[in-house]
Amino acid sequence: MRALLQRVDGARVLVDGAVVGSVEGEGLLALVGVTHGDGADQVAHVARKIAHLRILRGERSVLDAGAGVLLVSQFTLYADVRKGRRPTWNAAAPGDVAQPLVDDVATALRDLGVPVETGVFGADMRVELTNDGPTTILVDTAG
Repeated sequence: MRALLQRVDGARVLVDGAVVGSVEGEGLLALVGVTHGDGADQVAHVARKIAHLRILRGERSVLDAGAGVLLVSQFTLYADVRKGRRPTWNAAAPGDVAQPLVDDVATALRDLGVPVETGVFGADMRVELTNDGPTTILVDTAG
């Protein structure tokens, strides 16, 4: 499982022009990708990292700051671009595997006390954000 975390000063996701999830002010945008073999251990690891990493200003975590997370599924985090000019998506788990695990990350974050909003799995989404820093961190459960 991979999570690309962006420290934001506001972010929102739109589907068909309507806002379906947002973080106002300080928080994180978490783009989450799932690969084959991911399960409960990866969900727990990624949720703990998102909640506890001290990447907000003042070396605070979202838990320290009471900040929110906008969580958006993104299979393209598993793009393979080593050959040719077209990415392959073979490493990305299929939707019926990935969706419950992404939902589980959101639930695990909420269980830790983090306010979470989400995109819509499989939808054509528009993500708008103000990256603060810019600060972008990759969390990868592999190896």
